Amino acid sequence: MKKLFFPLLIATFILSGLSHYMHWGPITEFVISAIAIVFVAGFLGKATEAVAHYAGQRLGGFLNATFGNAAELIIAFFLIKEGMFDIVKASLTGSIIGNLLLVLGASALAGGLKFKEQKFNIHLAGQNASLMLLAVIALFIPAIFVKTEHIPEKDTLMLSLIVSGALILAYVGWLIYSMITHKDMLEDQEETQPAHGEEPAWSKGKAILYLVLATVMVGFVSEWLVHTLDTFTTKFGLSELFIGAFVVAIVGNAAEHSAAIMLARKNKMGAAVEIAVGSSLQIALFVAPVLVFVSMFFKDHMNLIFTTVELAAIGVAALIATSISRDGSTTWYEGKLLLIVYAILGVAFFFV
Repeated sequence: MKKLFFPLLIATFILSGLSHYMHWGPITEFVISAIAIVFVAGFLGKATEAVAHYAGQRLGGFLNATFGNAAELIIAFFLIKEGMFDIVKASLTGSIIGNLLLVLGASALAGGLKFKEQKFNIHLAGQNASLMLLAVIALFIPAIFVKTEHIPEKDTLMLSLIVSGALILAYVGWLIYSMITHKDMLEDQEETQPAHGEEPAWSKGKAILYLVLATVMVGFVSEWLVHTLDTFTTKFGLSELFIGAFVVAIVGNAAEHSAAIMLARKNKMGAAVEIAVGSSLQIALFVAPVLVFVSMFFKDHMNLIFTTVELAAIGVAALIATSISRDGSTTWYEGKLLLIVYAILGVAFFFV
């Protein structure tokens, strides 16, 4: 199967592109693109694992989350250009709760079925919990003040810009803190020890190149797949909120799901947590605020006011993810709990 992986990767990617640009029909395009994204996600997972071997689990996980979110940022850019702010916010919500519940839950479950308990840096877990709380506060406060009419509608955009700027500063500060000034404190023990076991198949240069290439491929296939979803929305009567928060988010983050699960199965839970929680934090503290500023270049401007349903989902996801991961360890049962909460939210969103 290993020998067939790359030929199948190339073949499914090309077929997905042909089906999209030659308009073979939404159903056909969806099926081919869904198959293609499985192989592309596997490719990104292999590249992330190789980079993590050379750079450490935290940096490898951070790069995976960043490259994975870059594709989503590009898709959101075009949606903002069209003024489709509701879908953008729904997809951002879906990415946050999807990473905190689905990715972290599936990783903990998959790894926990192989290893009794998986540990990662407890200081990192505590800092992640604090940042998740900050993200929840930053999204809740503007919405509450605007919805209770304590802040006039005309000041909503200015409030959003100020809060967005503060979140970006917080995220940049976190990168400096975690990657430079307190890097040693937040590393897993195994990262500071010589590498053992299976050596990566690629050199450092190739691993980085393949990581970039895999991300580009993820971006293309995700966009092709997302473009087929209008048909399903109409055919099955699904709401834009459900499509944005669950379908688009799951498709857009398929590569991250795959990489995190693969790493957890190899007892590299630190990297899996960095992908899952780190990606959610990056969406809430960086991607969403950046999109608010990006919208200023277009005729219609996006604010940072999320709906009550979206805020409730983000708050619930942050609460249980923090509760489970704060002790710096996970088990299969905790992973199952996260997946159950995700399923409950999915059913609720479906009936919206």
